[in-house]
Amino acid sequence: MQILRSARWLLLTLLLSLFPVSSYSQIEISVGFAPPEMPVYEQPICPQPNLMWTPGYWAYSNDDGDYYWVPGAWVPAPYEGALWTPDYWDWSGGRYGFHRGYWGRHIGYYGGINYGFGYGGIGFAGGEWRGNSFAYNTAVVHVNETVIHTTYVDRTVVERGIVANPRHVAYNGGPGGIQHTASPAERAAEKEQHTAPTSVQTQHATAARADKTSFAKANGGHPKTLAVQKPLAAEKHATPAAVKSEAKPKVETKTEAKPKAEPKSEAKPKAEPKSEVKPKAEPKSEVKPKAEARPKAEPKTEARPKAEPKPESRPAPAAHVEAKPQSHPAPASHPAPASHPAPASHPAPAARPAPASHPAPASHPAPKEEPKKK
Repeated sequence: MQILRSARWLLLTLLLSLFPVSSYSQIEISVGFAPPEMPVYEQPICPQPNLMWTPGYWAYSNDDGDYYWVPGAWVPAPYEGALWTPDYWDWSGGRYGFHRGYWGRHIGYYGGINYGFGYGGIGFAGGEWRGNSFAYNTAVVHVNETVIHTTYVDRTVVERGIVANPRHVAYNGGPGGIQHTASPAERAAEKEQHTAPTSVQTQHATAARADKTSFAKANGGHPKTLAVQKPLAAEKHATPAAVKSEAKPKVETKTEAKPKAEPKSEAKPKAEPKSEVKPKAEPKSEVKPKAEARPKAEPKTEARPKAEPKPESRPAPAAHVEAKPQSHPAPASHPAPASHPAPASHPAPAARPAPASHPAPASHPAPKEEPKKK
């Protein structure tokens, strides 16, 4: 009979896990006495990327009339961007109701119960999705950083999400319970599309129920197995429709990025002005007229005729030569120099209008007087 009841329970949980629900926080079980305190334990090290931590919790068996502990475990995310909102108990009308956890894009309300490891009572501070990879906040979770490289440390987000629970109470409301009401963000998350626990998670809870040492009556509220070291098996689920619609705007932003490429084509006209710079180079060729400065060199050639009178001034040095014969009688035989009057025939150049202004050649008769001294 007990086996039949267990089979029915397992079948029900399997059916619930196959269908996403808009709000998966309804009361499934109502109990007349409070669950035991939350035990304190160490979190196993996350061995591989994209595993989500699902805290341990107290479940209840109607057949056994007792609470039993479901160990915490690392669970592969059923879809990219999935976050786990934990199970919790609350008090209402003198009874304690159980709310099953769910997968969603945002963390919903879980009664303000401080489960530790990022679940301080409000939200989740243990990490965040960055694209298709989950980044772990090593300020509150333990991961194998030699394998997992997407990590960071943020203690402020941890402090913001902690609800004081010094007595480790496992339920919300009622006498001695956690006094935390859902925030607007938590209520908004509850209205989103959710996915029920995977069948692997359900099997994990069923295995804990089958272990009699996990019941509070057997362990006095101190379970032997508080968390499992090995991660649960992966089970992929379809991304909720609401999430897909949120992803569409991301695609639109990618298409909007294409117009940004158009300005690149507009940059081509900018290249055309560069060709206009070539005409600017033409004035540089006009600088060539500067070579007209060469005519300045032509006046230099005109100065050459001025150099012609210089040989005419040479007779003056000739006079110096004649002075030397005066000291040397032997040179007296140099009447030939006296023939130098031939230069006097240079008056032909004097016919040039310009040389006419040179009276100096007319002074050559003075040398003729020198032979008279002889």
